[in-house]
Amino acid sequence: MESFLVQTAIGAIKIIAMVYDIITFPVYLVLQRPWKRRALAKRQKAKVIQQDATSITYRGVDPPGEMHVKMLQNNIDTLERMFEFVTKVHSTKRCIGTRKIISEEDEMQPNGRVFKKFNMGDYMWKSFIETEYAAACFGRGLRELGQQPRQNIVIFAETRAEWLIAAHGCFKQNMPLVTIYATLGDEGIAHGINETEVTTVITSHELLPKFKTVLNITPNVKKIIFMEDQLHKTDTTGFKAGVEIIPFSTVVEKGEKSKMPGCSPTPDDTAIIMYTSGSTGTPKGVLLSHANCIGTMKNFCDIFKIYPDDVLIGFLPLAHVFELLAESVCLLTGVPIGYSTALTLIDSSSKVMKGCKGDASILRPTCMTSVPLILDRISKGINAKVNAEAPMKKAFFKFAYQYKSKWVARGYQTPFLDKILFKKIAKLMGGRIRGVMSGGAPLAADTHEQIQLCLCVEMIQGYGLTETTAGAAVTDKFSMEYNVVGAPSSSNYIRLINWEEGNYRVTNKPYPQGEIVVGGATVSKGYYKLPGKTEEEFFEEDGQRWFRTGDIGEVHHDGVLKIIDRKKDLVKLQAGEYVSLGKVESELKTCPVVENICVYGDSTKQHTVALIVPNPQHLDEIAERQGLKGMEFEELCTSPVMEKAVVQELAEHGKKCKLHRFEIPTVVTLCKDIWTPDMGLVTAAFKLKRKDIQERYKNEISRMYAS
Repeated sequence: MESFLVQTAIGAIKIIAMVYDIITFPVYLVLQRPWKRRALAKRQKAKVIQQDATSITYRGVDPPGEMHVKMLQNNIDTLERMFEFVTKVHSTKRCIGTRKIISEEDEMQPNGRVFKKFNMGDYMWKSFIETEYAAACFGRGLRELGQQPRQNIVIFAETRAEWLIAAHGCFKQNMPLVTIYATLGDEGIAHGINETEVTTVITSHELLPKFKTVLNITPNVKKIIFMEDQLHKTDTTGFKAGVEIIPFSTVVEKGEKSKMPGCSPTPDDTAIIMYTSGSTGTPKGVLLSHANCIGTMKNFCDIFKIYPDDVLIGFLPLAHVFELLAESVCLLTGVPIGYSTALTLIDSSSKVMKGCKGDASILRPTCMTSVPLILDRISKGINAKVNAEAPMKKAFFKFAYQYKSKWVARGYQTPFLDKILFKKIAKLMGGRIRGVMSGGAPLAADTHEQIQLCLCVEMIQGYGLTETTAGAAVTDKFSMEYNVVGAPSSSNYIRLINWEEGNYRVTNKPYPQGEIVVGGATVSKGYYKLPGKTEEEFFEEDGQRWFRTGDIGEVHHDGVLKIIDRKKDLVKLQAGEYVSLGKVESELKTCPVVENICVYGDSTKQHTVALIVPNPQHLDEIAERQGLKGMEFEELCTSPVMEKAVVQELAEHGKKCKLHRFEIPTVVTLCKDIWTPDMGLVTAAFKLKRKDIQERYKNEISRMYAS
């Protein structure tokens, strides 16, 4: 009866919507001019500049944007010159902001447990002049402590205002900044410190205790500078003898009193030695020059239109080149950056006290950067909330989503529907977000569409690697496709080269396919202290630097690139079918029960298997449907009944994602441990360490194939 009533109500709504469409269509046609949007989406975005039987090279056709031209006119060719230029332009405007933490208090939970929560105030802001002055003082303070120009210095800290101040202080003194992910374990931290032979490390109050053990395996370190906590005094006792532990504010104070001159870098000087995530082995230090960074900033400026009231919320790791340069573009264009963390981002975040607002609600940002992992979680969160609603609300949401999807695909907007439904979802991030840029990994088409429709944002997806300073290709705001990464950026070339082993050739129809090779101003000088690896993956040709990515792509008729495979992820099954493990994982990660997944393929077998870290809530829901209510999470993970039920969930989801039957795992193991960087199973950027996972779970893989 309830189902009949819901279907009747939705039928009535569809009739009302049809009448509304007929009445408003002429108005929307005149006001929104959808034919223009469709034409911009379909326009030619890149042209072929070289082609033969084994390779094809593309260059973007769009002219440089206004800020790109300004950078050329003002000879902005280093990060130091960039910051000095914008400080003159935006002097007293808000630059970087930190949320004030008033107190940390005990809060009783409904289950009787007590958690520590933050009582927070407003954002505290530094202007451009204040930020530039703090950076200059910090750089001089480092010189007073004995740090020399061109001497490497490590920064190992969470994303925060002091991180950016420290970085620009180093740039002003031509000190190469070695960035290490805050989530790395002791061995990973020590590897970066020892290989770059640093004597000074910049860290934070929260991460300082790690060095009580790390210092035992980093003999060169003599000084540690820590960024202070707002509430707690930092314990500086118990560290290795002979190592100075110095507060961040003390270094700034030394710089204020110092007469030490600056040491300006040249465009070819190394700005950053950025360690890769290490998904295929030991992390490699990538040498990024000031010219590389400026090249990517020009790329980003050509894509984004900046408005006077724009604000960015910064929470991704600044140790990742994508976030660092996205924030640098904000500085360049006068966009204030308000810092946040996953613990305080939204009203329901784990450290936000009841009655207190999350950072997004206070800051009300207009722009944010993200990675597919976070966007997948937001997407799953939306779905979980919708599925928990009453049948009528759930049915209405499904209708509204399909209705909006249909009209957006035709080039229209749906202002009325946005106002009554989707803008309410957008309030989760403060209600003003208009642009989201995703990078770091391929974004599933379903997630891309859902974020764009439900949050009412322009969703831009970029493609690049640490070795290309995050620059290579990027979609534009007019794109109406959800599975491409855009045309070559303005500072880059994209080349496809035949990969015969995988049958990817530039002569393939309907689109040329091959290994992606990136050229241009953003391509790195190479790997730190790894000349052999540098020679293997980088090369010079016609005055351009090029990098072999190992990714497989195809370029469509309009010049837009699509990532279709990765050489290291390709497995050929017994029957001859090729399976792209990364592609399958990307699609299956959007399945509600999957928190993380590693797909494995054996070339002597006819099918794939998967190791899955399940989402506890969704696993419980499946268990209830299987009549296993009341069992503990660990018990469910070892239940053969649950394994078969999850395989069925994957099969249904894979079919929706248009995966081939042979690509979908036929047997799974449910892993009760969450994969973290500390376990060594994922990188600091949460990319799978495939070999390490396979080694740890080799018995489970054998069992799955034996079954």
